[in-house]
Amino acid sequence: MAFTRSLNTFPLVFVFLLVSHLDPSASTPLFKIIPRLSVLREFKHLEGLEKSSNGSKDLSDYKTFYYDQTLDHFNYEPRSFKTFKHRYVLNFKHWGGAQVGAPIFVYMGEEASLDEDVGSIGFLTDNAARFNALLLYIEHRYYGKSVPFGPRKKVMKNPKMRGYFNSAQALADYAEVILHVKKNLSAEASPVIYPHIAHGALASSAPVLYFDNITPQNGYYSVVTRDYQEVSESCYKTIKDSWSEIDRVAAQSNGLSLLSKKFRTCKPLRDANSLKDYLDSLYSVTSQYDRPPKYPVTMVCKGIDGALEGTDVLGRIFAGLVGYRGNKTCFDVGEEDFSSETMEGWSWQRWKTSEEYEKYSCSSILEIVKLLNPNFSDLVIPIGRGSNDTMFPAEPFDLNEYINNIIFSNGLRDPYSSGGVLEDISDSVVAVKTTNGSHCLDILPAKKDDPDWLILQRNIELQIVNGWLLDYYEDLLK
Repeated sequence: MAFTRSLNTFPLVFVFLLVSHLDPSASTPLFKIIPRLSVLREFKHLEGLEKSSNGSKDLSDYKTFYYDQTLDHFNYEPRSFKTFKHRYVLNFKHWGGAQVGAPIFVYMGEEASLDEDVGSIGFLTDNAARFNALLLYIEHRYYGKSVPFGPRKKVMKNPKMRGYFNSAQALADYAEVILHVKKNLSAEASPVIYPHIAHGALASSAPVLYFDNITPQNGYYSVVTRDYQEVSESCYKTIKDSWSEIDRVAAQSNGLSLLSKKFRTCKPLRDANSLKDYLDSLYSVTSQYDRPPKYPVTMVCKGIDGALEGTDVLGRIFAGLVGYRGNKTCFDVGEEDFSSETMEGWSWQRWKTSEEYEKYSCSSILEIVKLLNPNFSDLVIPIGRGSNDTMFPAEPFDLNEYINNIIFSNGLRDPYSSGGVLEDISDSVVAVKTTNGSHCLDILPAKKDDPDWLILQRNIELQIVNGWLLDYYEDLLK
């Protein structure tokens, strides 16, 4: 059977995927707080933006829709066929239309409400006009207004309903919404987990290789360590020495009171670990989002190294905290930068991801044990791949066998780059990396003072996307 392809039936789909402390010593904090994969987390803090991100954005060109999404894409029980309202947003402003095969740029929502990202992902908004692209933003299930049979808190307490909160279901959600949108646009046929739907993808800062037998379990923290050492060896050494100093002070009869006063905590510390976790998160976050022009790691180290002569170790650490966060009246060591919705969801996703993708070991405590005992992995039963898994084949798996037309972009100052694709896999699956780049920096809005290397990175990515488009249109004319 022959198939005739014409421009008016093939809009092109591109997908945009967004999928601690400094030394693994005996003084390691017991609970590692790996930041979520957010695009905008520290961007907002550094730019002085309000947490309510939509206040300063013009969203008049964005239209919100709801799709009756399938609850369970992989089973055939009666419950599986139930549907819930799944939010997606479209921007038609620059779209050339299906008649000319204009592309659709699809943003797969991160682990947060879609409100934060609509209009803020610069790679889409900056380049929609150039490519005459339709912009499609799809919310991740269980976030924002896409919670099956809410309210969210009630749903998250239900084990059966919580079981549908996983990456496989979310990816199938995205595929359904894309097909639904294309059908409504009278453009049902179009060409990576769903290769028949997406023609190409930009995977920014995606740690797709963070498997036990591929990437070292301490890969994330080794990059944090390197980031700080490269900025200032003395700063790194002060941080390293501070863990045992916190323990020493905490062991005194009035130690927690002294630490509370030293770090100006909003509430008295109940234990030393809460302070360690807070600082651990600070170092991880500043490393992950170490972006121009302010460079958070440098801000912390300037505070630490710039403290007055004679300042003790913990005094220097506090100076680093002030250097980054500002001279606040008090510091809330239990403060989160995100809503409870996001943090609860991220905690669940981290646990599920370790089960599905084997990205981190079973739990934070096990992870610490593995850092202290390199042979501990022999005691852990591998999970996430094998005969009982439907998402991934048993080892070895060959990325080249399953994917094409993907850009894996990574900034090497991003700790997640330790699990990223850093070398080309084939002519069509390429790695674009920058020595000074950080997490998702390439897809943030372009600014006049962006460094040359960042401008070059974005231009390389755009040239690749443009090449995909040219090849696609040539094929249509054959």
